[in-house]
Amino acid sequence: MKRTCGIGGQAVLEGIMMKNRDKYSVAVRKPDGGIEVMVDEYKGIASGNKILSLPFIRGVFSFIDSLVLGIKTLLFSSEFYDDEEEEEKETKTDQAIRSVFKEKAEDVMMGATVVFSVLFSIGLFILLPYVISEFFKNTLGVDSNTALAAVEGVVRILIFMGYIVAISFMNDIKRTYMYHGAEHKCINCIEDGKELTVANVRESSRFHRRCGTSFLFFVMFISIILFIMMSAILPPDAGKLVKVVARLILIPVIAGISYEILRLAGQNDSLFVRIISAPGLAIQRLTTREPDDSMIEVAIKAVDAVFDWKEYLVKIERHSDSISHLYRW
Repeated sequence: MKRTCGIGGQAVLEGIMMKNRDKYSVAVRKPDGGIEVMVDEYKGIASGNKILSLPFIRGVFSFIDSLVLGIKTLLFSSEFYDDEEEEEKETKTDQAIRSVFKEKAEDVMMGATVVFSVLFSIGLFILLPYVISEFFKNTLGVDSNTALAAVEGVVRILIFMGYIVAISFMNDIKRTYMYHGAEHKCINCIEDGKELTVANVRESSRFHRRCGTSFLFFVMFISIILFIMMSAILPPDAGKLVKVVARLILIPVIAGISYEILRLAGQNDSLFVRIISAPGLAIQRLTTREPDDSMIEVAIKAVDAVFDWKEYLVKIERHSDSISHLYRW
């Protein structure tokens, strides 16, 4: 089994979010050079619900939780970099929402942002590839639904890769990718059994199997397989609406399977796991960058706020000693 500390996180604007069970922290490098650390709790949708926590079901709700928490922490970090002229200014839409929903306004706006993000992702990575595959059908005369599903899958991956490459040219995204690297380096440093110091983190790998980038690759790959299977089952004369609805129905299934594969990749070091993890790790060469020491310092602050890594290292040492004792006998 691969050693895992169980914590995870994401990069935000000039900072890092780290989550350990129901507790999370956000560490942000402020414009004045100081580091602001916020600690709070977030209970997921499936928290305490045995049915929603079952394998292949929990992945759907975990994905929604990651979106909600990701947007929430991103908005927190962005508050330190709002233009002074825009501070405390609200749009008419914001004012209308606050007047109607009162204290629930923040939750409503957060929910709307999550819904928009999901719809945008579905449109870009699910519906657009399907529309492009239909173009091949009408223009090139490809009649096989299975062949069209394969073309759709290739187009989906190309769009995904193109999107990652395109946003990487933005200055803010470049720095976010550096913080993303710092996040991975901190987790790898701990899981390698090393003290969480700037020097040790700097020498650790910036790639990690439990990364959200790897999850998205699994989503793309599993979608190709399931959409090809679906196309083989659907009647040849199935209408476009039926095909679109079938794809939308399969989205939770794809997310559930992808989540379980990601969990397996984080806990297992078999040859099979290393093979299926390789493409996601390769894509992380685009979504992570080597951070500077100031970014590593921010990442360490985020970890310290929610995870007792010193106690974790003691447990690792005790476990290693017990195994060594068994081998001696």
